[in-house]
Amino acid sequence: MALFDLPLHELRTYRTASVAPDDFDAFWAKTLEEARVHDLDARFEPVETGLKNVEVFDVTFAGFGGHPVKGWLTLPTGTTEPLPAVVEFVGYGGGRGLPHTHLLWASAGFAHLVMDTRGQGSGWSDGATPDPVGSGPAHPGFMTRGIEDPESYYYRRVFTDAVRAVEAARSHPLVDASRTAAVGGSQGGGITLAVGGLVPDLAAIAPDVPFLCDFPRATTMTDRDPYREVGRYLKAHRGRTEQVMRTLSYFDGAHFAARGRCPALFSVALEDQTCPPSTVFAAFNAWDHSDKEIAVYDFNDHEGGGPFQQAEQLRWLPARL
Repeated sequence: MALFDLPLHELRTYRTASVAPDDFDAFWAKTLEEARVHDLDARFEPVETGLKNVEVFDVTFAGFGGHPVKGWLTLPTGTTEPLPAVVEFVGYGGGRGLPHTHLLWASAGFAHLVMDTRGQGSGWSDGATPDPVGSGPAHPGFMTRGIEDPESYYYRRVFTDAVRAVEAARSHPLVDASRTAAVGGSQGGGITLAVGGLVPDLAAIAPDVPFLCDFPRATTMTDRDPYREVGRYLKAHRGRTEQVMRTLSYFDGAHFAARGRCPALFSVALEDQTCPPSTVFAAFNAWDHSDKEIAVYDFNDHEGGGPFQQAEQLRWLPARL
């Protein structure tokens, strides 16, 4: 598809019309306080993978509600001193997959933890973390699970898991907690933004074509999933738009971005119909740090920069860690 959103010069100044709830910060402080009542109990079990240049650990830690969340920790073989760490979050429908699919960051000399996403991992890569919390009526997918109230919304659990994943990574003796970054693409990019707004002392973040941003615009601009799940839910549940948008306002990447306090490298694709460019720029323009960049891919859809953006990250991130 050709360009369908605002022209680039307008995107660079675009701001979301969404307003953060008055109790946004209190809501998230309470959520994380409740999660931390449970012992993090981060465990790292060595696994044999046949890989010679990295060591892999099967990770389990307590996320939202104390529920066990899985992940992989990968270290360069022979690591003896603490390393800078990259914590990665995966895209919609995917899970942590298999260890040999996550070699980039350890190959570059980082400790790398990839978090499994609760309840997902059956779309394009497998996962091992169930979501034991139910919800009211929801459209198939994850976008409307518990959407009746911020307390019950699915992404409250996921974002809390993600903060705890950073804490789990930092708890490992071969991780330098002061040099920790968060990265991810699409849903993983949206989770990265949430972590960037909730963890005040990250060294950097790198969200690629991030999802979960500027919900009022995204849910009415694209007819592509996952945002369209919200529209189909509201088509069935007439009259609940205000209630749903109130819930989503607690999870909007643009509001987390306004609380960001570290360097950030974004990416956006101008033909992206899954995460429209204006929704990405809503978060980028709100990101509250002077050291920020955005890579623009003029003729790409939701694949964004792909390996070209990975190369950008390998150029940009080491200087911040």
